[in-house]
Amino acid sequence: MNEIPNYFIYGETPRPLDVGFLHVELISQRQDIHHGRADPHKHEQMAQVTFWTKGAGTYLIEDKTLEFSAPAISFVPSNVVHGFDVGLNSDAVVVSIADGVLPLVAAHSLLALDRPVMLRAEGAAATWDRMRALLLMAHEEYATGQPGMEKIVLPLVSAVLSFMARLSSQAAIMRSSSQVALAVELKRLIDLYFREDKGVGDYVDLLRTTPHLLAKATTAVHGKGVKELISDRRLLEAKRLLLFTVRTVEDVAYELGFKDPAYFSRFFRQRTGVPPGVWRDSHPEGAFPEFGSRP
Repeated sequence: MNEIPNYFIYGETPRPLDVGFLHVELISQRQDIHHGRADPHKHEQMAQVTFWTKGAGTYLIEDKTLEFSAPAISFVPSNVVHGFDVGLNSDAVVVSIADGVLPLVAAHSLLALDRPVMLRAEGAAATWDRMRALLLMAHEEYATGQPGMEKIVLPLVSAVLSFMARLSSQAAIMRSSSQVALAVELKRLIDLYFREDKGVGDYVDLLRTTPHLLAKATTAVHGKGVKELISDRRLLEAKRLLLFTVRTVEDVAYELGFKDPAYFSRFFRQRTGVPPGVWRDSHPEGAFPEFGSRP
C-alpha cells in the first residue's frame, strides 16, 4: 500500500464538501462494507465524533490503539488516520462535520478540536447516559431530513464535546471563540502547506493577523508555537507513511519536502530518539501501544 486511503464517508471516494456539510449515521448502516473492520483511513475535509453504543473491539488513532467495550467515544479531526476492528454486534453513532463548520462548534464547546481524543467509560455514568441520549437524538433528527435539522444537531454535538472535555479534564482552560477559530484555521493551513518551506510570517499573512495574535492563540489552544506545530505535522505524516505504506525512507523524506534524506533522518531521530527505519521496524502495523483513556 503506497497511499493511506482518503474517504468521503467510509468506503466512498472523496468529493467536495459543502461549507455546512453534516452527516449522522450508525456504524451498522455500513456493515456490508466494513464487516466490522475499517482499515486505517482518513477524511480530508471533515472531523468525526464516534460514540460506541454497544459491542467491543479495537479502535486505532494514528500509531495508537485502544481496546474498548461500549460505551466509548472519540473525536477525530480531519486528516487523522483512524480505523476499527469490532465484533459484528457492535454499533456506534458517527457524526461527520465539515471543517468549515468546526469554528461554529468550537465556539460552543469546551473541547479543543485540534487533536484526537478517545475516552472509555470510567465512572460518571450519568454523563455517559447524557452523551448517548444526545447523539441518538441527533441521529433521529438527522434521519427526519426536516428543514433546519443542522440547527438542532450541531448544538447537540457541541454539548457532547463539552461533556467529553469534562470527562478528560480539559475544561479547566477556557478559550475565547476568536482564539479557537484562529488556531483551528492555522491547523487547517498547516495541513495544506506543511510540505512546503513556509515560515511563521507566511501563516501570519495567510491568516491576515499579526505575529502576536497568532502566537497567543496558538499557545492558548495548542500549547506550543507555530514552528513546533509545523514540525509536529511533518513528523506525524512521516510516521503515517512509514507505518501504513511500503515507501522507502528516502521516498518518505522527499514526500515531506526534505531535499536531503539524511537531514530528514536527523529531524526524525531528534524527535523520536531513533532513526526512521528503526522506528518502522519497531512498530509493525497492528501492534501498537495502548491509547489510554486520557488524551
